[in-house]
Amino acid sequence: MSTTPQRTAVVTGASTGIGHACAARLAAEGWRVFAGVRKTADGERLVAELGEAVIPLIMDVTDTATVQAAAETVRTALAGRTLDGLVNNAGIAVAGPMLNVPLEDFQQQMDVNVTGIVRVTQAFGPLLGVDESLEGGPGRIVMMSSVAGEMAAPFLGPYSASKHAVEGLSKALRRELMLYGIQVVVLGPGAVATPIWAKAEEIDAEPYRETRFYDALLRIRGWMAKNGPEGFPPEKIADRVFRSLTEDKPRLRYAIVPQRLTNWSLPKLLPDRLVDNMVAKRVGLQRKYR
Repeated sequence: MSTTPQRTAVVTGASTGIGHACAARLAAEGWRVFAGVRKTADGERLVAELGEAVIPLIMDVTDTATVQAAAETVRTALAGRTLDGLVNNAGIAVAGPMLNVPLEDFQQQMDVNVTGIVRVTQAFGPLLGVDESLEGGPGRIVMMSSVAGEMAAPFLGPYSASKHAVEGLSKALRRELMLYGIQVVVLGPGAVATPIWAKAEEIDAEPYRETRFYDALLRIRGWMAKNGPEGFPPEKIADRVFRSLTEDKPRLRYAIVPQRLTNWSLPKLLPDRLVDNMVAKRVGLQRKYR
């Protein structure tokens, strides 16, 4: 009697936050989850918390060698079958005024959030069905973008730039991979109660004390520290990831935004200049005449 093979997925950035929630949800649904983490201790913790359905992959998305090694590990484990899902979730958020943010910080932002996605997708793409010698149907890719992928907040320019890039590369990849039947779904969460938001209070504003941006940066930092914990739980995003991997016809992009009217719908409808002025007034970025 034939049995349906266990479904499989790779989730990057699985040690905490959205990635952890995705690994937990997929494992609970009976999937075999290859969880990307950078530290052995994090992998051991995931297995202890989520069970043997989770297989840690020690990899750093900025390190091509570790990503390629992880892909080979998964290929061996799949034993000739395709991978059902790739969740490109790993990311960081760099903050600071664009005129002053250190270039090395900006480069790190792009290496993790953009080039890291390219590294991972190139490494695991063959397992999703580009390698047509594998058995099984084509897999799917879920790209973790952000509300910042279509909007931009002051002092989150590096992060916004990276997520705008994720949106663009996802659209191109989606059309290219139609050749193999591999779907690409983009998720754009707003504030989510995860460590990436919880660290808002740790943003070091002191390097910018002597700039005219300092007071506004403190206001933005305070807003992030307040709204992060009040954002959606990561499990809500994990639910959409699961459905994006399993629904017959998922949408191409999902905006998962708390207080959707004020944080998404109205800013998308109003003229950009009006929104700019509203944001500037709120955080203190209006021009000061002397």
